[in-house]
Amino acid sequence: MTNAGHPPANLVYLVRHGQTALNAEARLRGLSDPPLDDVGLAEVDRLGSALASKKPALVISSPLQRAITTAEAIARAAGVQTISDQRLNDRDYGRHTGAVIADVVREFGSIDAAPGVESMAAVATRIANAFAQLLTEYGPGPLVLVSHDATNKALLASIDSTLVDVGQRTACWNELRLVEGQWQVASFDQKPGAD
Repeated sequence: MTNAGHPPANLVYLVRHGQTALNAEARLRGLSDPPLDDVGLAEVDRLGSALASKKPALVISSPLQRAITTAEAIARAAGVQTISDQRLNDRDYGRHTGAVIADVVREFGSIDAAPGVESMAAVATRIANAFAQLLTEYGPGPLVLVSHDATNKALLASIDSTLVDVGQRTACWNELRLVEGQWQVASFDQKPGAD
């Protein structure tokens, strides 16, 4: 369902999925595939209602079930289609997937220093390329892209260098706008009912 021949999207809502048990336990999720927990399911119901008012044309999701469930809640509320796309997948934490974040940091000094973890530079390149491709393939939008903490942070920082390691609560959204040929972060880490 690409929109070849149409202008690329110029308005994007970049979303982080709802909470899982691994989020609640401060564990690295990565390419593991836990479902949303009860808190996460309630979060995405509220998120769906909030983003439906933005009138998205399409919701595109990481293929992991926590993102798909989030995307489906938004699409259902907005009355639009959802598709999954591998390019929005989470950071690969290798053998540290599922580990307690504090334990990895204690052992290696940082997540980035842990062996076998996908580098943030690789994540940033991957998600920036995915963003550009998806906007061209599925414009004109507005689009909702449902992804993950690490990928969202990398994309936000690539658009606005002052937003390095900005917060990304579960079931939050970021509004990205194309203004005079440049992408801008109009708002970040928004939750339903919050300003």
